[in-house]
Amino acid sequence: MSFAEQLTRLQVFLDADELHEEALDYVAAHGYLTALSICAESVPDREWIDALFAEEPHYADEAQRAEIEATLVGLKAHIARQLASDEEFELPCELDLGDDPDDSELRGWCIGFMEGVFLREAAWFETAEEEVSEMLLPIMVGSGLFDEQPEFSDIAADANLMDDMIVQIPEALTALYLLCNAPDEKPAILKPRHH
Repeated sequence: MSFAEQLTRLQVFLDADELHEEALDYVAAHGYLTALSICAESVPDREWIDALFAEEPHYADEAQRAEIEATLVGLKAHIARQLASDEEFELPCELDLGDDPDDSELRGWCIGFMEGVFLREAAWFETAEEEVSEMLLPIMVGSGLFDEQPEFSDIAADANLMDDMIVQIPEALTALYLLCNAPDEKPAILKPRHH
């Protein structure tokens, strides 16, 4: 079975209604694995797989469990290779929150990414807290998890500013990856684009 076929089967499995309500769907899982691939501290596979599902899924059999878990590990490795390459990182969804951000795939992806950050929060911020916070900002804004905080509600109220931040996510991911995995190459801090 090709990797594309494995991913299709993984997507069907993760997007099924049978999973625990706190389990991540495919797009959120992609964000989660992206964060884990960037984090300087490695998280054991068993730990992040269990956290992704919130509770043990009802697998058809042991073979299905092995396949799903192997595909998740493979997807994480694929994402890590993408991040390490010179090409712009591609998200599995549109870089757009649409008319109803809570229903958008991008919001799900950003929430998944933040779940990955929360798994090892200390490791993210221990070396360059200010830079990491700045680079995480577009994803934090996209996730909607912080909208109660004044500085985030101001951004959320400004559609143009939101759009400006959202389109920076791929660049922010590359910058975060370099910062966390190649600290000698300091990436330039993202500057807001002026139209």
